[in-house]
Amino acid sequence: MSGIDPLLWPAAELDQALALLVRHGGLHPDPGAIPPPPSISDDDEVERWLAAAVGPLELEAEPVDASYADAAAMLAGCAPALVRVAGDGGEPRFLAMVRQGRGGVRVLAPDRRTHTVAVERIRAAVCAPLERAVAGDAARVLDRAGVPSRRRRRATAALLAERLGPRRVAGVWMLRPRPGAPLRALAGDAGLRGLVPRLAAAHALQYALWVGAWALLAAGALSGRVDGGRLAGWALALLTAVPLRALSLWWQGVLGVRAGMALKRRLLDGSLRLRADEVRHQGAGRFLGTVIESEAMESLALSGGIAAALGAVELVLAFAVLAGGAGGWAQALSLAAWLCVVAALVVRYQRLRGRWTAARLEMTHGLVERMVGYRTRLAQQDPARLHRGEEGELDRYLALSAAMDRAAVRLPGLVARGWLLVGLAGVVPAFVRGGGAAGAGVGVALGGVLLAWQSLARLGPALLQLPDAANAWVRVGPLFRAAARREPPGAWQARGGAGDAGAAVLEAAGVEFAHQGRAPVLRDVSLRLRRGDRALLEGPSGAGKSTLAAVLTGLREPDAGSLLLGGLDRWTVGAAEWRGRVASAPQFHENHVLTATLAFNLLMGRRWPAPPADLAEAEALCRELGLGPLLDRMPSGMMQMVGEGGWQLSHGERSRVFLARALLQGGDALVLDESFAALDPETLTVAWRVAEARAPALVVIAHP
Repeated sequence: MSGIDPLLWPAAELDQALALLVRHGGLHPDPGAIPPPPSISDDDEVERWLAAAVGPLELEAEPVDASYADAAAMLAGCAPALVRVAGDGGEPRFLAMVRQGRGGVRVLAPDRRTHTVAVERIRAAVCAPLERAVAGDAARVLDRAGVPSRRRRRATAALLAERLGPRRVAGVWMLRPRPGAPLRALAGDAGLRGLVPRLAAAHALQYALWVGAWALLAAGALSGRVDGGRLAGWALALLTAVPLRALSLWWQGVLGVRAGMALKRRLLDGSLRLRADEVRHQGAGRFLGTVIESEAMESLALSGGIAAALGAVELVLAFAVLAGGAGGWAQALSLAAWLCVVAALVVRYQRLRGRWTAARLEMTHGLVERMVGYRTRLAQQDPARLHRGEEGELDRYLALSAAMDRAAVRLPGLVARGWLLVGLAGVVPAFVRGGGAAGAGVGVALGGVLLAWQSLARLGPALLQLPDAANAWVRVGPLFRAAARREPPGAWQARGGAGDAGAAVLEAAGVEFAHQGRAPVLRDVSLRLRRGDRALLEGPSGAGKSTLAAVLTGLREPDAGSLLLGGLDRWTVGAAEWRGRVASAPQFHENHVLTATLAFNLLMGRRWPAPPADLAEAEALCRELGLGPLLDRMPSGMMQMVGEGGWQLSHGERSRVFLARALLQGGDALVLDESFAALDPETLTVAWRVAEARAPALVVIAHP
């Protein structure tokens, strides 16, 4: 590791390293003052400090890891990033990787200069602690096998790869714009800012060569002199256009993939930032429709958008050719007028498509809701009324579908053929006049008409795709905009314990909250929860118990009053940190067992992949809660798949999994909302003793 020692930053100077890395990596022109780094104790402290430091810059520091076998590939592709490297004395130091370059990775050193370092050298430094742990065993194996010294290096590498292949290599934080950052930053992160002009230039150049080649041949034909030189120039121009065409198609594919990745990332982030009321009032059917429309918007917007943009380039060239032909600017302006007619036809089709889409999605929503509640409907609804109204919905849908299909069939052909009639009509006066010069102008005008016709014919599919994408945007737009919501980033502070018994862990004063458009649910609520406190909150249904739990855990923001965690408000602590430090087990219908391993369901509030110590703690807690027989029955134990697609858990087992999940989060306070309602008295007693023993401060919500 001595080769990269001068490039490593000490933990005390991490703020300087981060500021320079953000600036040199092109992530932010002026990062300003970054909070001082923590006294490093583990990767969690570094991660929390990084989140607080880059949050105000519209950036995120994503922890990434890889297996030992894939560590080199991860390090080669994660810049800009901070990489933790164990120093000679065991103290952590950091490598600031700016970007991937020729021959390695560009690294920013404490001397403020960038150096190119081979990826293998970085990998060796990062993986050194893992390798040292097994190097002795590898040396003994090679000694016993009598491997000669000249082959020891390769043999040692093979043994280490075999022994350490699946082990995870962590301590890498990749810096990038958060999904809700401005579009300019997202485009730069996806590499689109340089790709789009290159694509437009390549397409325009190859199209100009194609037009020039045929113009050269046409000029010779009109003058009566088609000699070898003209034919050679024609062939050379066409051959030159071939690689440009291939390059243009390649860049179109790259642009589609990169833009699609950025769009999916933003939509996913937006879906996670939806507020509870926005999710609850939609229903499963409408969310299914939103998912369907998001897939449609991605494919239609990207394919149709790229085709429309390139078609616009072709139409600009056709406009220039028409202006130089016999019809002059009048015929060129007729193309502009025809494009206005096309825009009106597209808007009409979009309206038809929008009405059809709304009817289709409403039918999808109704069908899903009826399927979800089918057993209830059978039990409570008159069988004669089960399908009332469905025929009317189908008739309306079919009528809208027929109108939309007629427009979709006619639009592409009408756009191209209509322009052909308009364009040829503009050539007729010059053709009637005749003459040598007029004949050449007529030839140019006819070429411009055909160029525009060909471009409009290619635009036909895009003219149908873009309205589809616009209609899909009506449903997907809220997710896209939700990603831009700012949450309190928090000011970094070391995460300690919950304090002594006299200090308030969680404190509310005069808290009020009202759902949108409704009367206040909470009025002048005050409480003070200290370490060791156990509070019971009772009340009738609809009294606001679950709403108060959501406010305390940071899922909702109070409309008035103050709410403090360890003496700090939500803006200082940060939204994510608040939710991490106030753990919650919501009501049964708002809690879920995901189709994944039991270990994943238990440790969702911790690091994943989970280290062995976390897995052992989770298993011990499950056995304390009486889930030992369940673990013994499951073939894979903690690694058994559970949920809808795996091992089915009983109501009581799920309740204890939810309780264990909240306890394992390790928060300063724990809020349990009806968590014991599904347990028999004996199991409830066991679960209560575990919760009381493990939770620093506890709030239990129950019916009286």
